[in-house]
Amino acid sequence: MEKTTINDKALRARVKLLGNLLGEVLREQAGARVFNAVEQLRQGYIRLHKKEDLRLRSRLARFTDALPQDDLVLVIRAFNTYFSLVNIAEEEFQHLHRRRLLQKKDGLWVGSFEETFRELQNQGINSGQIQFLLDQTRYLPVFTAHPTESKRRTVLHGLRRIFVASKMLDDPSLNDEEEQDVLDNLKAQIQILWETEEVRANRPQVQDEVENGLFYFRDSLFEAVPRTYQAARRAARRVFGNDDIDIPAFIRFGSWIGGDRDGNPNVTAAITGWALRTQSIEVLREYQRRLNDLYQLLGHSSRFCAISPILLASLERDADDFPELAEWVDQRFPSEPYRRKLRYVMTRLDLRLRQLENGQVLNESSGPAYAAAEDFLDDLLLVRDSLRGHNDDYIADHEVQDIIWLVQTFGFHLANLDIRQESTVHSRTIAELFAAVPSFVNYLELPEETRLLVLSEALRRPGPLVEKQPDLSPMAAETCAMFRCIAQLRREVSAAGFGNYVISMTHEASHIMEVLVLAKEFGLAGWSRQGLYSEIAVTPLFETIHDLERMDTVMSTLLDNPVYTEILRSQDDTQEVMLGYSDSCKDGGILSSSWFLYQAQMRLAALADKRRIQVRIFHGRGGSVGRGGGPTYEAILAQPPDTVRGQIKITEQGEVLSFKYANLETAIYELTVGAAGLIKASIGLVRSVSSDNPDHLRIMTELTRTGEAVYRDLTENTPGFMDYFYEATPLNEIAHMNIGSRPSHRQRGDRSMSSIRAIPWIFAWAQSRHILPAWYGLGSALAQWREDKPERLQVLQDMYQQWPFFRALMSNIIMAMAKTDMAIAGEYAGLPRDQEVAAGIYQKIRAEFERSLAEVLVMTESKQLLADNPTLAFSLQRRNVYMEPLNHIQLALLHRYRNDDAPPEFREIWLDPLLRTINAISAGQRNTG
Repeated sequence: MEKTTINDKALRARVKLLGNLLGEVLREQAGARVFNAVEQLRQGYIRLHKKEDLRLRSRLARFTDALPQDDLVLVIRAFNTYFSLVNIAEEEFQHLHRRRLLQKKDGLWVGSFEETFRELQNQGINSGQIQFLLDQTRYLPVFTAHPTESKRRTVLHGLRRIFVASKMLDDPSLNDEEEQDVLDNLKAQIQILWETEEVRANRPQVQDEVENGLFYFRDSLFEAVPRTYQAARRAARRVFGNDDIDIPAFIRFGSWIGGDRDGNPNVTAAITGWALRTQSIEVLREYQRRLNDLYQLLGHSSRFCAISPILLASLERDADDFPELAEWVDQRFPSEPYRRKLRYVMTRLDLRLRQLENGQVLNESSGPAYAAAEDFLDDLLLVRDSLRGHNDDYIADHEVQDIIWLVQTFGFHLANLDIRQESTVHSRTIAELFAAVPSFVNYLELPEETRLLVLSEALRRPGPLVEKQPDLSPMAAETCAMFRCIAQLRREVSAAGFGNYVISMTHEASHIMEVLVLAKEFGLAGWSRQGLYSEIAVTPLFETIHDLERMDTVMSTLLDNPVYTEILRSQDDTQEVMLGYSDSCKDGGILSSSWFLYQAQMRLAALADKRRIQVRIFHGRGGSVGRGGGPTYEAILAQPPDTVRGQIKITEQGEVLSFKYANLETAIYELTVGAAGLIKASIGLVRSVSSDNPDHLRIMTELTRTGEAVYRDLTENTPGFMDYFYEATPLNEIAHMNIGSRPSHRQRGDRSMSSIRAIPWIFAWAQSRHILPAWYGLGSALAQWREDKPERLQVLQDMYQQWPFFRALMSNIIMAMAKTDMAIAGEYAGLPRDQEVAAGIYQKIRAEFERSLAEVLVMTESKQLLADNPTLAFSLQRRNVYMEPLNHIQLALLHRYRNDDAPPEFREIWLDPLLRTINAISAGQRNTG
């Protein structure tokens, strides 16, 4: 969210309008009793936020307890719908705010291309250097299916319609009748949303998650991507005053949806194959639609314009491939070469699409269908360049160029499908598959050094190690099936269809080599004339604090291996390394996680320089602060100096997808700030950059040491803490929600920290308003470092003002603290059975929160949280008023649902409204996990 105040009065008015329309719908559809119940709760908690009144609070609690189940469901839905409308109003007005800034002279919004180019120009960067930066830029958002998106696709469509209708009210040319028509439509769309079930009836399958991911491409990104490139081109021309700067397609999309099998048994090789084919079909249909529009547009006659000889020559080759079609197009369009060309292009594309839809094998014998996206792109370039040759530059540089950019961005595969699997799966598969190979006997018992020797020798040997696959366990058989799937679909769909092979829980260099040996066994690696190669690029994922500490040892051992370095040469000497934000934060707390990740990037950059390779860092960020979340632009600029070198890969997880990409206008903004931040952060490619202040680095290390110790003292050394977590949060109830295909625990029934996944860990703490993973340990760290030395406060204040990393970290923590409510958390602390233990744990948490609050306010020289971001502060304040009744309703329902003395049928009737409160609180906070 922008850190400048937008038209607050107008925003308040729009929120009030949408709230009033919802009230009308509620009264008409749910009845006066439900409407009055919502109003009583709404107005009562507004009064409580202005002034505490214990009698009123008690009266509201009794009123909530007395609501019948049916009414309670409708009350919860009313608050949930209100949050959705508030989200729409805020998103729309952020868009409107940016547009108004652009209309002002020099009114550039932070993170725009023009602001970025002007800032770089003021630093002495010329147009040639800008071109170099653009050519090096690769912004890689990766969509994931982590179970944190609670909105159904039907609801997303409904929210989009409301967004569009609300935006129409900003048109100053509307007369009174037209404005009333817009208001009537807006109310109708809100009513449709109210009448739509927001809770999924069944847990989504992986296929459903794939379809959910495709929604964003279909509804916004196919349009947002070329618009983003056009915006970059306009900005470059305005700033540098010439047309010399060429805008390359610097965005690539990745996906884990259908490829992430770590802990998800529902992702099989068959599902992965289906996912990649479905992606390909989706993007080919988009090309069909755009080609049809272009076909209608380009009715140019060769009598009135000079068509490129190269394009005319290509028509002869097309006629040879399609003799029957050639006769028809020559008769139908004798003097319209562009339409003849596009008819051939559309036919080649149609052939490829039909083969995919029919499940046919795509290969060299597929006839005149396009064999690869590059062939399609060559034909589009012929059309564009020919148009430019007779001064139809606008059409060439917009309608045709937009399709060219799309093909360069999406190819025939849409998104690079990464495969992810946990390291021990490969180790066990290797042991089973090669059990009869002498050097692999007792493989799992071999020390690391011996494993590396055995694996290296296996990669050096030509051909497979086993002639016939032995009988394998289901786990090993499925792993082998996955490698066969990759080999087959690289041939049949696209060599670019798969991204990297990500290994979670990478602890040793052998874990990377194991994947390459498996790749070789199935024809994906081996020998060529140039030497060893692999069609699979392997990405080690370092997640826990311990793994981050050992990263240097693992990577150095790997890069010391001559077999691996030869394979890396076949991949342009580019090594991708993924850093996990979620597990490291769950493991060591927010300070430790953030600092170890920051240091890891510095060490990886030094490793790249020493080895003369390129390291691309893959940031495994989640939506919430506890999982690395926060504004993308600030996050990229907060990376260590000279470590972002033109490429950055970032996961877009769960609810982040709908917030960023459900609406076209916001999607353009998000792609813009991501790419612009990347360009700005990569400035070290064209000039020297200043290093971090060594004193700041030393201080951060000291703060981290204290913060991690305090966090671990709570999570590891406090008796009863894990019971408190399970009982003082709705964690077990979250597992009943149909919001993801992936289990919430690595091992069912295991209550340990190692078993609970990071996503539900964050999700549950957020529901109960503790949100402790995002701030716990900060107050003690700051207080102990300052002690009684007044001069140290000034140092912290300087760090906050001058160091982008520290500023971004503190800003994100402050935002999380603003969402925390210790009074409400205290009521959840009343849920555990052992109240004496629970009370002690709660007091410990509360004391650290109060300590953190005091330290943050002193450091930022503020009287309240978010004092420097009034727009965000008001947004959270508005939401908190409406979230409090939801939390109290959830608490009442948890008591009922967990009442072991009540008959099962009584308990079960409260599960549905309970799950709806989880949905509603998530909507109010704008993040789940």
